[in-house]
Amino acid sequence: MDNNNNHIDTNTLKIGFIGAGVMASAIIYGLLNAKFVQPSNICASEPYAIAREKLLALHVGATTDNALVVAQSDIIIIAVKPDVVGPVLDDLSTKLAPEVFEKKCFISIAAGISIHAIEARLPQTTKGIIRVMPNTACMVGMSASAYAANSRTSRQDKDICEKIFSSVGTICEVDEKLMDAVTGLSGSGPAYVFMFIEALADGGVRMGLPRAAALQLAAQTVKGAATMVLETQTHPGQLKDQVCSPGGTTIAGVEALEEHSFRAAAMSAVVAASKRGISLLSSIYLSIYLSIIISIIIIMIISIIIIMIISIIISIIITILGAELGAMKK
Repeated sequence: MDNNNNHIDTNTLKIGFIGAGVMASAIIYGLLNAKFVQPSNICASEPYAIAREKLLALHVGATTDNALVVAQSDIIIIAVKPDVVGPVLDDLSTKLAPEVFEKKCFISIAAGISIHAIEARLPQTTKGIIRVMPNTACMVGMSASAYAANSRTSRQDKDICEKIFSSVGTICEVDEKLMDAVTGLSGSGPAYVFMFIEALADGGVRMGLPRAAALQLAAQTVKGAATMVLETQTHPGQLKDQVCSPGGTTIAGVEALEEHSFRAAAMSAVVAASKRGISLLSSIYLSIYLSIIISIIIIMIISIIIIMIISIIISIIITILGAELGAMKK
């Protein structure tokens, strides 16, 4: 990470959250546990009273006012559902003056929302915009996250983003064009792994193990194998070969997986999820363009109506004046 981290004053840094759902709450807990900032330097806007009460119990600021959170924060994390992002940003742009955004960096964790889509909703004066794709393991401090930033984002704001998400796992920077691939791999990946753990446990039950023991063994096996890959930095294929003794039990199991296209199925899952992310983004762009077109049409219709009304008024005035002039001549 860049040495500029040394210049981040966490005593004055203020982090705001728009939305305080499961993912946002996990990040807040991570920040507090890592002692990255003081609770008083975190605030969040959340419509549900129960969620706000939980934040207040942590001595974190809680409100229902999105604009207030932005005004008080240096870094703003957008943690609402993708279909709500547009209206939320439009509302902020309406309520706050453009100069307010000059010192604000926005981090979005909304799936499928591009940097361009966010830029289109915020003033051009906005200091920086970062798009992050975390995953559900954020809730246990084991998230695999990736981020992309626009050209206005400073190195220091990138470092702050890395610090924030390092408190709940790992994070790496990628080109934004690869974010859909990130979504398909690590964003959706926990679901694939849950299915694999479930299947391993079912296999154990099929062979006579009690359900609880089978599930514990399966989950720990996956956790242990993942830890070996990360800590040894050894290629997983090589680690697999180390377990497979000639003519042994493991190679027989690997053969069964290969016969059922295990690798191809996993690869197809990543590709399918990535493509779905691309199609969702296209739908969002289409809705934005349609909104713009509809707005233009409405403005044109209103303009035409106004012109027609003015024309009618002018015609009436001309008629009245003509009648009066005629009367005066008589």
